[in-house]
Amino acid sequence: MPHTHTEPHREVKPRPSKPEALRLQGAHVFLIGIGGSGMSGLARMLASRGAMVSGSDRESSIVIDALQRENIEVTFDQTTQWLPAKCDLVIASAAVRPDHPQWLEAETRGVPVMLYAEALGKCMLGRTGIAIAGTHGKSTTTAMLGCALTDAQLDPTVIVGATSSQLTHGALASPTVIGCRTGDATPGATGFRLGSATIPTGALEGKPGFLVAEACEYNRSFHNFRPQFASIASVEADHLDVYGTLEAVIESFHEFASLLPAGSEGGKLLIAHDGAHRREVTAGLACEVHTIGFSPEADYVLDFDPTTRQVALTHERKTIARWVMSIPGAHMAFNAGVAMTLATWAGADPLRVAASLANFRGVDRRMQLLGEKQVGTGQVRVFDDYGHHPTEVDCTLRALREAERPEDRGGRLICVFQPHQHSRTRHLLEEFASAFTHADIVIVPPIYFVRDSEEEKQKVTAGDLVDRLRAKNIRAMHLHPFEAIVEQLDHLCKPNDLVVVMGAGPVWKIGQAYLQGGGSQSA
Repeated sequence: MPHTHTEPHREVKPRPSKPEALRLQGAHVFLIGIGGSGMSGLARMLASRGAMVSGSDRESSIVIDALQRENIEVTFDQTTQWLPAKCDLVIASAAVRPDHPQWLEAETRGVPVMLYAEALGKCMLGRTGIAIAGTHGKSTTTAMLGCALTDAQLDPTVIVGATSSQLTHGALASPTVIGCRTGDATPGATGFRLGSATIPTGALEGKPGFLVAEACEYNRSFHNFRPQFASIASVEADHLDVYGTLEAVIESFHEFASLLPAGSEGGKLLIAHDGAHRREVTAGLACEVHTIGFSPEADYVLDFDPTTRQVALTHERKTIARWVMSIPGAHMAFNAGVAMTLATWAGADPLRVAASLANFRGVDRRMQLLGEKQVGTGQVRVFDDYGHHPTEVDCTLRALREAERPEDRGGRLICVFQPHQHSRTRHLLEEFASAFTHADIVIVPPIYFVRDSEEEKQKVTAGDLVDRLRAKNIRAMHLHPFEAIVEQLDHLCKPNDLVVVMGAGPVWKIGQAYLQGGGSQSA
């Protein structure tokens, strides 16, 4: 039985009716921004369902090369209004604005336009959807669950907003190695896996096949989804350029959870016991609600030893499984616990899932070891991470400090952090300043400018963050361009230091350039 919580009063709203599924057989679909991880996966899924798929992007990549090998035509001219002569639907990436020439041309011709999340939500209709939501950890948890269901022979379709070399064949299989450009992904990495139309085995055998996907809260895009199962790992203030307040973020997660079927229809929500405002989010829901966390009061209780990386998950005082993580950090153990719980709900064998989680090596740009560089008589280990929210920064630095312990060898933890979006930096400036306590040195390039207005851009700078860090007695400096940071790392790093390059923008180029001995990688 689901755990009973004391909830604030909230009127139970009727759940929205399901949107109409896409009619894809023989339809001509054009994707603007087709080279993105999610968009390229959507393109493959649409093609597998009988659509004639083509698209556009700004430049070639390993992802687009793979699409072209699958006979999906891609054009690289996005400055014109060109669309195929036959075009029944245009799907735009979330990064594409309505004034994009190809979007405008679609409107002129009367061709329907929808965003990625809306199209993905429609693709979830007729499938057994599993949606992974939360302010943090979505990509890793989605990849973990995708690998686990694959290893359990449940053959899921999976779309991840990041890449993993294990996603196609599972964590227990030998990775398929293909070439890739520097900075794109690890060899053989993908953000998409195509599974079967029906569930082949397990407790849900014969039901519509699994579609596992991230449910992103940006712009309320996850309100387009209609999953059978869902998880919410955390709810924090983020995307305040869209929401304005934390209260609006919480309300948006409640609306998402309200989209799950009633418990009598098999709808289940797994929500963090702590850090997810669960009482407000789950008030009045018709689906089953279960909690997960390190607290013994949670329905699914996690135990994690950071030294041995052993994880145990228990439910109703019975151990579901134990395993040892190959990647460090309590936050990664939590993600794995969520994946384990959802996988068992899907009918997977817990022992098989545990073996999969123990062999899961992570996704690209999440505490990813890029390599080592010889410095003097020792090595400098270089990591890359996508973290761009204060909680993510703190968790990553804490986990790297615990796992690597550079101080035991006389080394230091040096962090190059590129703030992502001016409004996020301004709203969370004090939280960011407190997130770097586990770093010895912090280097901050200019804020990555995305989505914000020019007016917002003038309200905060990278120097403001450096000033706050210095006020907390953290050694910090603001440098630009990227070449200057690489030169500084060459001068600064000593044997046994640890460097982590963090951010959602192009900051990854710094880690690559440093390992390559310099270069001309620019912001």
